[in-house]
Amino acid sequence: MSTNRAPLQPRVAEVTERIRERSWAERDDYLKRMAAATAKVTTRSRLSCTNLAHGFASSEPTDKEAIKQLRWPNIAIINSYNDMLSAHQPLERYPVILRTAAREVGATAQVAGGVPAMCDGITQGMPGMELSLFSRDLIAMATGVSLAHGMFDATLCLGVCDKIVPGLLIGALAFGHLPTIFVPGGPMPSGVANKDKARIRKLFAEGKVGRAELLESEAGSYHSAGTCTFYGTANSNQMLMEVMGLHLPGSAFIPPNTPLRDALTAYAAKRAAQITALGTDYRPLARMIDERAMVNAVVGLLATGGSTNHTLHLIAIARAAGLILDWEDFHHLSDVVPLLARIYPNGSADVNHFHAAGGMGFLVRELIDAGLMHGDARTVAGANLRDYAKEPWLSPEGLAWRDAPKVSGDTSVLRPASDPFSKDGGLKLLRGNLGRAVIKTSAVAEAHRVVEAPARIFNDQEGVLKAFRAKELECDAVVVVRYQGPRANGMPELHQLTPALASLQDRGFHVALVTDGRMSGASGNVPAAIHVTPEALHGGPLARLRDGDVIRLDSHTGILEAKVTEATLHARTVEPVDLSANDSGMGRELFKLFRTYAAGAEQGAGVAAYKAD
Repeated sequence: MSTNRAPLQPRVAEVTERIRERSWAERDDYLKRMAAATAKVTTRSRLSCTNLAHGFASSEPTDKEAIKQLRWPNIAIINSYNDMLSAHQPLERYPVILRTAAREVGATAQVAGGVPAMCDGITQGMPGMELSLFSRDLIAMATGVSLAHGMFDATLCLGVCDKIVPGLLIGALAFGHLPTIFVPGGPMPSGVANKDKARIRKLFAEGKVGRAELLESEAGSYHSAGTCTFYGTANSNQMLMEVMGLHLPGSAFIPPNTPLRDALTAYAAKRAAQITALGTDYRPLARMIDERAMVNAVVGLLATGGSTNHTLHLIAIARAAGLILDWEDFHHLSDVVPLLARIYPNGSADVNHFHAAGGMGFLVRELIDAGLMHGDARTVAGANLRDYAKEPWLSPEGLAWRDAPKVSGDTSVLRPASDPFSKDGGLKLLRGNLGRAVIKTSAVAEAHRVVEAPARIFNDQEGVLKAFRAKELECDAVVVVRYQGPRANGMPELHQLTPALASLQDRGFHVALVTDGRMSGASGNVPAAIHVTPEALHGGPLARLRDGDVIRLDSHTGILEAKVTEATLHARTVEPVDLSANDSGMGRELFKLFRTYAAGAEQGAGVAAYKAD
């Protein structure tokens, strides 16, 4: 347990200052644009009578009168509800709760628009996964379209999963003069134990159980409304919105459809009405997301072993706020940020166990008191981030906050900064003659953190699985899966490979994965150098590799290299590859523009928030 508040850790201070210095021009331009959009009158006051009449035509009579008066805040609700996805199904009820709560404080709220919410769990290994990453930029654009009507004084973003929350935030930052609060959905109850789920998946990959057994296990894991309980990108999103001060304190992991969750949802609308430019406590999103918030986000990601997808998303979010974040920042912070949580796939517990052990309030307090987070960072509630070292509860008088537990309820899941699971955050930058990549080692055993073996080269993940089933990978090997970058095919996640590679590793083979694709929060116990940039299609050295080239992946020294001379590597011609199958089917033809102009992985792999390279 932390007993003293430490000064800001020197490395955290250095990285923060570097971000501030390198971003000065872009940040200044962004803030000037946001200041120019700010007014001390309702945004809708600028509309003509005809414009305004269209904006409230379908509103209830009391809301219509309030909107007409041009005095009260009108709050935009951007909703990612659909009833196919468990995480987003609870959001169906939210607009009614939010509108009712807004009226109680003299404000109004309208659903300004909906954004798509696709599930990586459903599209894994399918053509639809090639739309997934770019859906983030589409969501950002849809958010912008929703807010472009000029009707609103604050924004409530309703989203949970992988690309939805980053997309909502990027879009909202284009309207950063408006206060913005993120309203989460909450996790489903715990189901089949994670270790049992992983065991069945490996048995299925090995052909030892059938589809019926696998489906029964998966259905027992993903079984009701709410967010999947493993610590992938969805739950990493919720952690990030909290440490970036965009949630109400402690709201990330409250279960859906409970009195406490409904009380928090209602209060989000009331709080949004309190912090508009019309009052005395104006908290625009542009001022919430600064270099301190971005550093806090990276620190939170490292301290919890969160999703590697955020080495893309956080960079894109920062760019949308006029800030330049890069992988060097992640790498330098990882050296000093300890791992305080073990949540599946980095442990056996799920997010419900994490929350019960002390959750976000405990985590925030430990990191601030250890000097690893900016406790003075601005937030949508409270004085600053220090007020997020609390947990919500329903007191006899209603919704209230109390101090988070002083001691972890389960040190196998959550630990204090003085006694971490490991001294570093387990996210490393790799460099070498194959380019730059990231690796998450928090779930990788020490014995597997350095692999040197001959390469097996594949141009798609199905080729790997075919080789595995044919028993052609029963050897030490670095499996290279190339042409998986944003410009090649939208940079899909390669989760399907995890059970097969884990099975090989469990049988004593030294294996690793190298790819210009993604693995996300499901990155497991097999070492994986991911997001290799430049990607193979865009001049990356992966395109020049050959079967049998010895590759060294060393997560200790940060090396990713082929044991091939530079002259030999560059003298090789790039073998022709047919990627035409990526161009159509399952909507992929609609995203050709995205593939053509996508930025590289280290620039966020998107097109919406900044000019692509």
